[in-house]
Amino acid sequence: MKKLILAVSALCIVALSASAQGQAPRPKADDYTFTNEIELPITSIKNQYRSGTCWCFSALSFLESEVIKAKNLRDSTQYPDFSEMFIIRNAYHDRALKYVRLNGHLNMAAGSGFGDVLEVIREYGLVPQSAFSGMNYGYDLPVQGELDAVLKAYVDAIVKNPNRKLTPVWPKGFDGILDAYLGEIPEEFTEGGVNYTPASYREAMGIDTDEYINITSFTHHPFWKPFVLEVEDNWRWSPAYNVPLDDFMAIIDNAITNGYTVLWGGDVSEPGFTRDGLAVLLDVEALSNSGSDQARWVGPDNSAPADAPRLMAELQVDQDIRQRMFDEKTSTDDHGMHLFGTAHDQNGTKYYLIKNSWGVTGKYNGIWYMSESFVRAKTLNFVVNKRAIPVAIRRQLNIQ
Repeated sequence: MKKLILAVSALCIVALSASAQGQAPRPKADDYTFTNEIELPITSIKNQYRSGTCWCFSALSFLESEVIKAKNLRDSTQYPDFSEMFIIRNAYHDRALKYVRLNGHLNMAAGSGFGDVLEVIREYGLVPQSAFSGMNYGYDLPVQGELDAVLKAYVDAIVKNPNRKLTPVWPKGFDGILDAYLGEIPEEFTEGGVNYTPASYREAMGIDTDEYINITSFTHHPFWKPFVLEVEDNWRWSPAYNVPLDDFMAIIDNAITNGYTVLWGGDVSEPGFTRDGLAVLLDVEALSNSGSDQARWVGPDNSAPADAPRLMAELQVDQDIRQRMFDEKTSTDDHGMHLFGTAHDQNGTKYYLIKNSWGVTGKYNGIWYMSESFVRAKTLNFVVNKRAIPVAIRRQLNIQ
């Protein structure tokens, strides 16, 4: 089993899917007025564009904030900017080896998990964006459909084993494809006038992957013990600590209150997750009242003025509701983002500030406001610095 610092995450979607929700109502961001309470430092908004790599963009954003906190950086010009493609390049290599060993019985696609990022950093190190952009194929932003298809075709050919005995050079061929598309990884580079290797740069940034803990909350495994969350993008089989839902939320709140951000993974396929920077867990039945005899004869209640703000009713979430959504697969493994603060709306409802990786877009320029109900229901897992976990919970999990 891998060390328990590894995280499970998400196949990263680049466009929202509404098909599963039919004609469900959608909230309007303009109806909501937010007041920020805690807003921890983050680096600039990035754009994963046409790649399924949110797991890497969000994880590196989280680690950049960890460095900002640890080094007490006050000037944004000093903020780190880590290379996503360095992580992605090494992760592809590791996945190919495992895919072939398992005769193709493993998900070989762009999506992955937070544990992938931590394991790559532990094994290979870290580099800044200036040292390795990975954009070697003629685009300014990631466009990786062709690369993903070529890599999958290559390993599928190896799995067929046409010689009935694999050659020792097939991994070099795989790496050759990666070098052609992403460029060769630098063995040494200079940053800020200092020479580094990927390993020495990781050390200079003060990143110790053993400091990071993966947390989840489901009843199909015992609480207070780790298990491997059963989603296909968790190809490294990274375990997570399982805690009750109220403790799950207490860890998030304790982290933010004490200046630690949170690496968030979960479901964004809900109708309440909008393109305009809003994520609320709609109580669709309460909103529509569809199917009732009253609605059949007199229609929906439209007594409020047409121009009045309409804050839609949210579902109240307990452990059973959360589990049912996962079991029914209405909570799915979609996306990774970076949670960095708290806010409330005009009714006093609590929200979390979420940094996305879809570029500077939406009403809040790449930031989403995610309601507490949404977080309770739709967070599959999150990663935090172990020092951000309340002491009592840490002791119960036997985390030193």
